[in-house]
Amino acid sequence: MSLRLDERLAALDAALDAGDGRLPGPLVADARTVLARVRERAGLSAEHTVVALAGATGSGKSSLFNALVGADLAATGVQRPTTSHPLAVVVGADPDADGPTRLLDWLEVGRRHALPAGPVGPPEARAGSPGRRALLADGLVLLDLPDHDSVVTEHRGRAERLVARADLLVWVVDPQKYADAALHERYLVPLAGHDDVVVLVLNQADRLAAGEVDAVLQDLRRLARSDGLDRARVVAASARTGAGVDDLRDLVGRAVQRREATNQRFGADLRTVARDVVETCGPAPQGRRRDVDADRLIDALEDAAGVPTVVQAVRRSAVRRAGAHTGWPPVRWISRLRPDPLRRLHLAPGPAAAADVTRTSLPPAGPAQRATAVTAVRDHTDAALAGAPDAWVLAARSRLDTAALPDALDHAVARTHLLPERPVWWWRAVGALQWLLLAAAVTGGLWLAGIAVLAYLQLPDPVTPVWGPAPAPTVLLVGGVLAGLLVATVGALAGRLGARARARAARRRLRASVAEVAGRLVLTPLAAETDAWATCRAQAARAAGR
Repeated sequence: MSLRLDERLAALDAALDAGDGRLPGPLVADARTVLARVRERAGLSAEHTVVALAGATGSGKSSLFNALVGADLAATGVQRPTTSHPLAVVVGADPDADGPTRLLDWLEVGRRHALPAGPVGPPEARAGSPGRRALLADGLVLLDLPDHDSVVTEHRGRAERLVARADLLVWVVDPQKYADAALHERYLVPLAGHDDVVVLVLNQADRLAAGEVDAVLQDLRRLARSDGLDRARVVAASARTGAGVDDLRDLVGRAVQRREATNQRFGADLRTVARDVVETCGPAPQGRRRDVDADRLIDALEDAAGVPTVVQAVRRSAVRRAGAHTGWPPVRWISRLRPDPLRRLHLAPGPAAAADVTRTSLPPAGPAQRATAVTAVRDHTDAALAGAPDAWVLAARSRLDTAALPDALDHAVARTHLLPERPVWWWRAVGALQWLLLAAAVTGGLWLAGIAVLAYLQLPDPVTPVWGPAPAPTVLLVGGVLAGLLVATVGALAGRLGARARARAARRRLRASVAEVAGRLVLTPLAAETDAWATCRAQAARAAGR
């Protein structure tokens, strides 16, 4: 389904906004000029269709103009150039009325005439040819342009300006210069895609024989196809004899009555510049950004942030803390002599507020790690923008603040929760049990010491209860020590298993922190750039669609 002119305008405008600073400056300037011209024309009279007669010197353009309107309004003659200023004929309305006045002021046409709609020519001429269909359509604004090959630069400039603003373009050629390279390369080739609003008129056809007219028309159609104007209408006419003039007038009249030429002309202008934008944007992204795996990028940033070192420190610190709570109390102090690995890195568990202002003592990333991180960022950027023009890739790289990555990663590691501040509940339970066992062993030792003192003093031995195969104090002493050592061993094994689990959990949290930094400094800016690229191309493709 074809877009309305306002929809095509909005789509191209969105494409240019998305490609701001990425698309070539001349292309953007040309596109903005087209947008402004289309908006200006859309705000003017929709009841009038501007038909411009353009041609080279000597093509008989002004004579054909007079023949179409049935009056000698345009000056003709042998002196060249004949037409220096454009001439307008407004059919069916006073050219001084508000609608045509604003339109002609925008066209910058000062010479204006008004003709009534209906039969062409004086009454006596119309009466003499009652079957004639020579009618001027109401709403026609017919322009006679200066010669496009005039030796006067100012004349050519006026012609080119009106060629860009007319709704329907009638190019008048003659049998001698219809294949002129300057006409085709400078004017017709740039109009490729404007088939619906381009008419090629072979004037002065009376100078050719009937067979020659057909041959020239066939060759003119071939040239039009090579210019990209496959559907352009080709008409043979003679302003001197009037042959073909009625056919051309009817063709123009139908275009005026349908009131589609304005939308067709400026829709084609928008499609042409939109196609240029699409080509500049390169191939469609096709969801590449979603398909690009960020794991390799995060892996490289983890390595640069020292995450493996931190994870190892978490495991060792968790083992140390578990031993400090579950080990045999008489030798626990030995474990405290070893420094806490996390504390050495300024990563000991503490308040979250303190983590926001604390830097770690991790060794800075080495050259290999930094190179790996930078390479990973660049590779990820290139993968996400695969197929994009260099301007988009360079713009994306300029948005990525890789210089801020080291500090941001260090801060992310510092604020990551690695270990709980308080001991785990089962550490406390095992610790309490250890103290009970130690108390039992101390009780048994003191009991045995008391018995030994009594024996040394040769006092009567107290009655000592027997628990199983040994006296109670011996059971308390030996059992308390052995049980304490056994509990310490089991606690150490459980502590190591728990330390591994805590190290894995810390690794997940550290990776999430690193991923947040990657998202903020790399992935989000890159996504904005790839989204802008996709939007630019998609909107331009929409504006370029028929």
